[in-house]
Amino acid sequence: MISNITADYRARDAAHHLHPFSEMRALNAEGSRVVVRGEGSWIWDSDGRRALDGMSGLWCVNIGHGRREIAAAVTRQMAELSYTNTFFKSTHPPAIALAEKIATLTQPHLSHVFFTGSGSEANDTVVRMVRHYWAERGKPAKQVIISRRNAYHGSTMAGASLGGMKPMHAQGGLPIPGIVHRAQPYWFGEGGEMSPEEFGIAAARDIEAAIEEIGEDNIAAFIAEPIQGAGGVIIPPETYWPEIARILAGREILTVADEVICGFGRTGRWFGSDFFGIRPDLMSIAKGLSSGYLPIGGVVVSSAVAEVLSANEFNHGFTYSAHPVCCAAALENLRILEEERLVDRVAEEIGPYLQRGWRALADHPLVGEARMVGLIGALELVPDKPSRSVAFPDTGKVGTLARDLSIANGLVMRAVRDSLIIAPPFTLSFEEADFLLAAARKTLDDTLDAARRLGLKA
Repeated sequence: MISNITADYRARDAAHHLHPFSEMRALNAEGSRVVVRGEGSWIWDSDGRRALDGMSGLWCVNIGHGRREIAAAVTRQMAELSYTNTFFKSTHPPAIALAEKIATLTQPHLSHVFFTGSGSEANDTVVRMVRHYWAERGKPAKQVIISRRNAYHGSTMAGASLGGMKPMHAQGGLPIPGIVHRAQPYWFGEGGEMSPEEFGIAAARDIEAAIEEIGEDNIAAFIAEPIQGAGGVIIPPETYWPEIARILAGREILTVADEVICGFGRTGRWFGSDFFGIRPDLMSIAKGLSSGYLPIGGVVVSSAVAEVLSANEFNHGFTYSAHPVCCAAALENLRILEEERLVDRVAEEIGPYLQRGWRALADHPLVGEARMVGLIGALELVPDKPSRSVAFPDTGKVGTLARDLSIANGLVMRAVRDSLIIAPPFTLSFEEADFLLAAARKTLDDTLDAARRLGLKA
């Protein structure tokens, strides 16, 4: 039974609000879940129901909800300087301080930051930046960017083109020219009879095959997420990134790490590149940069790339590039992450604790694989365990069912195809981790019962 206030919110929402990635007729008929408050690892809806935010909002609320320190920092900055731009030979102290701070957290060669308003804008910037870089080097033919199937790099024209998701490419005339998609390192879904180690090398060598087919003289960059997030938390086999490094070594091809999800501690290291030993020339950042408190993103650029870009004007930028209030929020967020040692906590305390319980869910009849790094994990749901080759009919039906049952059980998880994924806040307590695991197991039990009733599981 919904309250009158919820019914009112839903009616007004349906009348005027177009949601991202939503079938609006169906959503409006069902009614949106109206979230009204957040504190720590929890969110509350307009009917007073509490749920553990197992997705940190949208992979971003790393320091948890309701941090008054962020509100105070934002208020101070708004009172002092609410807005100025960074065009026309101008800058401001929060932009200076944030760029400087990011440079201390990244690998030593990554020394400069171009600020954007989001991860999608960051990846749009990457496209223009790497092509402009090679043109400035006297190699304008180097235009092609190699990406991966099922990758996600945002939903703008260039970001969605870089991503390798077919439903996105089916709308809006995508992808734009010059983007090539090759194998993803998704062993569970595509590894066949190969071991994870064998498949990691094979997936990397498909990138090498693309280089040979297209020609190094035509390729600007290779872009990849350290862990594919929206693609289903695809954690590459241990052999994958070392083989990519071997393939790119000595070649004139820039390496771009999309750190929008993995960056700022999600893997238990400051960046996914640190976790996997990647040495990128550019990194896309957003989400955890401000823990989602205000929209901000950027591209972290190596000294070598920055030197070339600095020689002439780069005709690119946004009204809100390095917005002072967003920079202030990000600076306070990074202070909290450091002073509370939250990245270390993901690596040494709450991460290992949750990983043990999460991997134990692999014993459930519905679970084909339970995987997790740091505080990012997935459960692959299968109809015929232990087979990896048999999938549920009507892909996504069981996953969506499980997601909705999870919310009913007080836990926000996300469904990708027929898998469940989580990325909880770094402030998650041990007791909250226990709740998450118990709710996840109950959700699996409820989903199994429902799948049997629907004839989807024996």
